[in-house]
Amino acid sequence: MRHAFLLPLIASLSLTACGPSEPIRIGFVGGLTGRVADLGIAGRNGFQLAVEQMNSAGGVQGRQIELIIKDDGQDPAQARKVTEELVAAKVVAIIGPMTSAMAEPVLAAATAGGIAVISPTATTTALTGKDDLFLRVTSDTASYADLSARYHFNKNGVRRVAAVFDTRNRAYTESWLNDFRKTFTALGGTLSAEIGFESGDETKHAALVAQLLASAPDALLFISGAVDTARFAQQAREADAGRKLISVEWSGTEELIGLGGKAVEGLYLAQYFDRNDRTAEYQGFRRAYEGRFQQAPGFASVAAFDATRAALEAIGRAKRSTPVKEALLERGPFTGAQQAVRFNRFGDAERQAFVTTIRDGAFVVAD
Repeated sequence: MRHAFLLPLIASLSLTACGPSEPIRIGFVGGLTGRVADLGIAGRNGFQLAVEQMNSAGGVQGRQIELIIKDDGQDPAQARKVTEELVAAKVVAIIGPMTSAMAEPVLAAATAGGIAVISPTATTTALTGKDDLFLRVTSDTASYADLSARYHFNKNGVRRVAAVFDTRNRAYTESWLNDFRKTFTALGGTLSAEIGFESGDETKHAALVAQLLASAPDALLFISGAVDTARFAQQAREADAGRKLISVEWSGTEELIGLGGKAVEGLYLAQYFDRNDRTAEYQGFRRAYEGRFQQAPGFASVAAFDATRAALEAIGRAKRSTPVKEALLERGPFTGAQQAVRFNRFGDAERQAFVTTIRDGAFVVAD
């Protein structure tokens, strides 16, 4: 294996606050309960695996790493509160949040404490190109929305798209919709409907799908998480719509297939994770993840693993007094489960993306 996940880091520690025997504390913030818990739990698992592997290899410069995990509940007030608790616990960095909606409160609280935030999956363009303490290991929404728009216009012949977007994660969903619209209309396509909804137990998925279909689209676009995307797909199939079904990388968890069943067969979404990657690097990660959690990794677990590895590798490579953000910007690239992590000067990263579809109950790269 070209990248040995269990090799110790040989470099000086960049933390002056830790004594010679103190552990290095690193925090995680994600939604571990509620409607988007699939994303948060997968992220937590990737975070845990990265730390456990590093500890098994001797830690960073001989120091063990202590995990502190917090649930943001997909609630801004709770996200800010638990981030303040992590700052008070003197973590060196925060991995998270897992949604764009939580990025602002987490970043505000972390910035007040001078702590870098490395998000696995927050992709809103509102945070792109800013010199702040926010970094991320994925591209922003523009990359995925542009790829999706071009694929469906050019390869699937789609000309009219009707979209729903979840306003409970507005920072992400509106960013994604705006980016998709920009590319799709420039190509000559039309957004026949754009309908916002607030996800929850009372969401009327059938009524929303009926509104979409009333605009006579060629395809339905669900800018939502796995739970709602699965339910929208089920309602579309029940209506015998015969339209192409499109979703977004946010929904691309294994729960989408589990909840959606046959209804999500043929659904398309762009994502940066290739589950069929046969490289030794990824297969080593996959075996370790499955052995630890008794399930296959998803995109959120891969991204959280990569974010955690990047933070710990940066700390290990930098001089003692170097801030974590500076180390991340200057000491890369960093080991990833599938792709190397490279940050630009603003802390934004880019990853290769694929259009995938669900075929025979599995995500596969589309033709």
